[in-house]
Amino acid sequence: MEYPVLYTFRRCPYAIRARMALAYSNIKVELREVVLRDRPNELYSISAKGTVPVLHLDDMTILEESLDIMFWSLKCSDSDMWLYDNIDDQIQLIEENDVYFKKWLDRYKYFDKYPNNTKEYYRSKCESFLCKIEHMLAEKEHLFKNSISMADVAIFPFIRQFAHVDRLWLDSALINVSRWLDGMVRLELFTTVMKKYDKYYKGQDPLITNFNYKDKLNNP
Repeated sequence: MEYPVLYTFRRCPYAIRARMALAYSNIKVELREVVLRDRPNELYSISAKGTVPVLHLDDMTILEESLDIMFWSLKCSDSDMWLYDNIDDQIQLIEENDVYFKKWLDRYKYFDKYPNNTKEYYRSKCESFLCKIEHMLAEKEHLFKNSISMADVAIFPFIRQFAHVDRLWLDSALINVSRWLDGMVRLELFTTVMKKYDKYYKGQDPLITNFNYKDKLNNP
């Protein structure tokens, strides 16, 4: 295996944050775009759960969680210091996003599938986490400092999904979150990993990429 193999799905927020970390660290991978309703046997052969992202390293190590992929990437290269002395605080916030916010986000997005409560009820459950983010962004450009950290990249794909449900509400209720989200989606680091790729199929020519990301995130 010449390069690590990344199984990914373009719109998945877990896969987005993994791709952004790989691009930021300038790591070349063989990219395999997965269609979730028709996942390849090669994915299941290395990861029984069959979810993305999965990174198959050249030393036969399999990373099946997006945060593990992010940490591995940053260990390879972290030129803008996404990981610095408050990493425990970053991890705690990311866990709150992944466990609490994600649960209510899914119900808010698909409220018609959860008829026991209203869309507004599910949005209110999301708000407790979002208000915390709003407060953190009141005096800073990003969550933990005025430049990007791992937490910004790990969390914003989920808040982007939240915004897609009712962006007008977000813009009026959470001004700082709205401003931060706009900045994150304009990053070249984000736009470059959102390029569309054809579905992977067995036997295709390997698609090797570092997502062609070259710019620094944070200006001096």
